[in-house]
Amino acid sequence: MPRYEFRCRACGDTFEVNRPMARAGDPASCPQGHADTVKLLSTVAVTGRSGGGPVGGAPPAPAGGCCGGGGCC
Repeated sequence: MPRYEFRCRACGDTFEVNRPMARAGDPASCPQGHADTVKLLSTVAVTGRSGGGPVGGAPPAPAGGCCGGGGCC
């Protein structure tokens, strides 16, 4: 379930709420009971392999075709 971060405008506390994405925009009260909160923008880090090669580690396919290294010209 996604986690959303909120900040209370009354006390300045930052807190997280777990809820379905369908309820992402619903208001949330801070743990101190204040209702004046704002949802913060979250950053998402997506990590993966470096090198930009094909998935699975296979070498890139040679450039083929006529005049592309196929030897037909």
